Amino acid sequence: MDTPHAPRTWIPAGPALLFAPADRPERFAKAEQRSDMVIVDLEDGCRAENRTDARRTIVESSLNPATTIVRINPPESDEFAEDVEAVARSPFTQVMIPKAEDLTAVDFPEQWDVIALIETPRGVLNAAEIAIHPQVVALFWGAEDLTAALGGTSSRYGRDEVPTPGGGVSGHPGGYREVPRLTRSLVLLHAAAAGIVALDSIHADTTDSTGAYAEAVDAAASGFAATVSIHPGLVPAIRKAYSPTEEQVDWARRVEEGARSNSGAFAVDGKMIDLPLRRQAQVILARAQATHPSH
Repeated sequence: MDTPHAPRTWIPAGPALLFAPADRPERFAKAEQRSDMVIVDLEDGCRAENRTDARRTIVESSLNPATTIVRINPPESDEFAEDVEAVARSPFTQVMIPKAEDLTAVDFPEQWDVIALIETPRGVLNAAEIAIHPQVVALFWGAEDLTAALGGTSSRYGRDEVPTPGGGVSGHPGGYREVPRLTRSLVLLHAAAAGIVALDSIHADTTDSTGAYAEAVDAAASGFAATVSIHPGLVPAIRKAYSPTEEQVDWARRVEEGARSNSGAFAVDGKMIDLPLRRQAQVILARAQATHPSH
């Protein structure tokens, strides 16, 4: 395996990313207002017959390039070359590649920051190699395409099923089955090993804000940089999940204050603070700034 590259520094503008169909430009402004970053979707969210017009819309779009990602079609698809050409003429340079499996033979415009979507069996098995591609800045994952490719019929436990002990990331029926759970963990691990960020998958039940919140709480605590949604109604739950409590912010500030006068380990509230805990404090402060800029 190749050694990890020196990764491009990229973090999402906030914890809540929101998909918007590329063929529904009337939704762009509202999506931009209600989320931290918009993912303009030329793939599954866009009707095939509308893609030509949607590409033109992307080229002419006035969305903020700093907070916009464009999801194009997979490299193996007939749509890929046209998508690349259109986005290359647009102001956007943050691009999501779905069904990423082997990006070594794919030529991307040099200025692109690539978010690789891991959602096929081959993609999962190649996640380590995908993560160290020199233009990949983040890994994202998807449960539904993966489950379909496996020959499965449901990525989550049914509401009437009794999950195995510990089953379901959200801690209740409706949580992920074992292979999606494994994929979620592998995406987080391979992203961290490559020095890039990981984005957590959507909560498909857009009426289940409780489950979406529980998954986002787990994602934030586990190390994901953000969670993606397909519905603006779940954005508040995601932001709340990633927003540190006042007690966490207070602790993190005191850790940072202590670190300024201590090069080694020191104590806060009677607990020894070393480098890993200082890094956790820095994450808390960064999230507090992203979710509550007044902090």
